[in-house]
Amino acid sequence: MQSNSGAAFIRRFLKNPAQVGAIAATSPAVSRRLAEPIPATGDPLVVELGPGNGAVTEWILRRLDGRGHLMAIEIDPVFAEMLQRNYPTLDVAVADAGDLAKLLADRGLGTVDAVVSALPWTTFSDEQTRRILRALAASMSPDGVFTTITYTTARMMPPWRRVLAALNDTFESVAPSRAIWANVPPAFVYEARRPRPQA
Repeated sequence: MQSNSGAAFIRRFLKNPAQVGAIAATSPAVSRRLAEPIPATGDPLVVELGPGNGAVTEWILRRLDGRGHLMAIEIDPVFAEMLQRNYPTLDVAVADAGDLAKLLADRGLGTVDAVVSALPWTTFSDEQTRRILRALAASMSPDGVFTTITYTTARMMPPWRRVLAALNDTFESVAPSRAIWANVPPAFVYEARRPRPQA
């Protein structure tokens, strides 16, 4: 299954590189780090943005270990179908991440405890980025946590600096991990906490 999903990931990247955002799926080392801040107890509500072929999803489900609820939001219907096939009981929404509030309301779900994202932020406009982040902050609990990935190759470029500014405008605490070299390309995981009140 891994090789098939890996080949599918590359095909989707070649068809729409800006939407997919990476040539290879997220590595286990980065996936594990993205999922680590999910609460270890209770029944957390977790949202995954841009699950792609499910590389990070697997680690989120391991972290939850049957607890809580995971909703995966994927805009690419091919990836969404693959994800649903690989995880038949997973709550998969083929939708835009900016529509999070409606997706939660439609399902009767409450505030979100953790959001895990592999979205290609540097391909988005500043307006798109801020729209999604506002939607997250408005839907998260006050002690909610948000994790996301960026690559070492992008971290010092103007597009990521705009994303980082938007993160700092949306959350009171934003901190990067050390570089994770076991990924193609090497990556950082950013952890954001204490969402700011949204107008």
